[in-house]
Amino acid sequence: MSALLHLDALPRNTTKGTLVRLLVQVGELDKNRIGAIQITGRKATVEVPSAWLPRLVRVLDNTPLGHQHIRAWSAADKSQQSATANEHFARLLRWIDLEAAAEAEAAKLRMRRLSASEAERSGQSLVQLVIRDETTGLGARVLVTLAKRDAAQGLPWTRLGVGSPVLLSEEGLKDPDPLRGIVSRRDSQTIEVALARWPEPEADRPTFRIDLSSDEIARDRQRYALQRAQNANHERLEELRQVLLGEREPKFAPSELAPAAAAQLNASQRDAIAFALSARDVAIIHGPPGTGKTTTVVELIRLAVAQGEKVLACAPSNLAVDNMLERLIALGVGAVRLGHPARVSPELRAHTLDLMVENHADLKVARKLIRDANQLQHKAARYTRAKPMPGARQQLRAEARQLLADAERIERQAVAQILDHAEVLCVTLTGLDSDILGGRQFDLAVIDEACQSTEPACWIPLLRAGRVILAGDHFQLPPTVVHREAGREGFSVSLLERLIELYGATRLARRLEVQYRMHQAIMAFSSAEFYDDVLVADPSVAAHVLADLPDVVRSPLTETPLEFIDTAGASYDEQPEPDGESRLNPQEAEVVERKVTALLEAGVSARDIAVISPYAAQVRSLRQRLAALEVEVDTVDGFQGREKEAVIISLVRSNPSGEIGFLADVRRMNVALTRARRKLIVIGDSATIAGHEFYQRLLEYFELLGGYKTVWEEMY
Repeated sequence: MSALLHLDALPRNTTKGTLVRLLVQVGELDKNRIGAIQITGRKATVEVPSAWLPRLVRVLDNTPLGHQHIRAWSAADKSQQSATANEHFARLLRWIDLEAAAEAEAAKLRMRRLSASEAERSGQSLVQLVIRDETTGLGARVLVTLAKRDAAQGLPWTRLGVGSPVLLSEEGLKDPDPLRGIVSRRDSQTIEVALARWPEPEADRPTFRIDLSSDEIARDRQRYALQRAQNANHERLEELRQVLLGEREPKFAPSELAPAAAAQLNASQRDAIAFALSARDVAIIHGPPGTGKTTTVVELIRLAVAQGEKVLACAPSNLAVDNMLERLIALGVGAVRLGHPARVSPELRAHTLDLMVENHADLKVARKLIRDANQLQHKAARYTRAKPMPGARQQLRAEARQLLADAERIERQAVAQILDHAEVLCVTLTGLDSDILGGRQFDLAVIDEACQSTEPACWIPLLRAGRVILAGDHFQLPPTVVHREAGREGFSVSLLERLIELYGATRLARRLEVQYRMHQAIMAFSSAEFYDDVLVADPSVAAHVLADLPDVVRSPLTETPLEFIDTAGASYDEQPEPDGESRLNPQEAEVVERKVTALLEAGVSARDIAVISPYAAQVRSLRQRLAALEVEVDTVDGFQGREKEAVIISLVRSNPSGEIGFLADVRRMNVALTRARRKLIVIGDSATIAGHEFYQRLLEYFELLGGYKTVWEEMY
């Protein structure tokens, strides 16, 4: 008699032969007693003798396979499903703790090992700053503007961008007490930080430093969401949990878009929306680069609102949330933005809950009550010659407290009115604040850029949703994970990617197939490598080149979409970064500079050019080299979700052993290759990278389209 052995968390591309060897070598089961094997994504079922099932579950569960530990269980044991769910959430909670410890350790190492100038050079800190201005704004928060003491000295390159959580501390103190804040504005000369209270320096002429900080409030919200989902019982959240863990089949209802609905979208976008609206539990919109994923998501939200649904629109980053908010407002949807106003684009801040409350008519009454309360408190504290009547001071303070309570009640009522009338609430995944939202529930949660978030953050909106739509592309960069062990074990696998591996690419997902960004030659390689060669370039972009732009001179440089400049044999060797772990290639940077100069001389605007590299050290070097040319320079990771008319990629790696480091993560290269609209230039050493099959095919593709040239041709 046979039974089904269930296996999960298998390495990608696990074969039946691999599982047979596992059962024979680890489970000690005779090969001839292994029955049918079915593999779906990272899960498998195997027919085994019933008598062997308990032993196989015991010895195979948590056994290593490849670079990770697999799970094994018997579906016949209902209690095992609960145990499996508990193990899943326990792993996520453990990974959160590992990540928190890794970030804290990295911060300590930075402070201990790096001097102030080195910390600043890393991009994680700004030092030797002075306060230029202090004011209030952004919902009564304190805004402090800082700059270098020398007014002519601008700020160096930094990772501290608008919305970054930071610590502001006075320099030179033995035991500084840093203030937590949010970067609210930044330009080349100054940086503005929003704080909860005024800084109180101890020195007469103090200098300050700003350090990137972790967001512990966000982590606490993730932990709470996981524990709440794990313990959900006899409620909608339990049903969603069962679907998302593969314990219950997802359900769909028939749904078709009316001919006039979303008529401006293409067929694959309309199909994705209809499929998403039909989902009773979960659905995925798979959006490859340039295919209008956010356009599709926003139209889905609009149609859901038109059906009378309340929608929670989320994304991991403030930029992605603002992108949805801006488009929803343009469509006339009643959307409210929740979150710190400093993290919101200035042109959208009027739609934040904080500022909407500030401008609410009832707040005039609340402000008067607060002024009256302050006057009563001042009167109670004021010294007088005449002795006050017994209990008079206490009565004044009691009246003040009552006035403040009334003001707070009015403010809460204003918040409730705004939230109750909102059709869509736009917020980052970790920005959902229960103190503000209370017990509010939503018919639909939509998570855009879902592949850029670790799974725990996605459970925060799931606590409040009847169903969920995930949108993203699992063939682009995964979530950033600092702790290597957690990443290897699966923390870097997003919820979207896990669900596709669990259910397959077609059961839960619909893919968008028309892209509106790239020349078809720029698009075609990634389409073949990652998207089953189904992407189609819209006619509006299929043949566009730089020469079609106003004031751009026609030449071989501007009339062709692709170039690969091969540095093999030129001794353009990579170098380790001094006092760092990254790598750079100075000679390759010279080639980049020549190409940027040639593009500018051909009439291409500096704002239409980007230079990107997988290596932060090369980016820092290029920023210095190209500063006068005013083109944007960034890492591949930093440029995800962006686009430019012309993009130059510096691969950096050039060594006799063919080591390519994390260039081997081809998803990173997929991002890099799909940022350019009209011109893509890649600079690298074919002798180093061609040992990897992906890069061998890339070189062959450039050569096939006539875009391959050596650095010697480029120089002469």
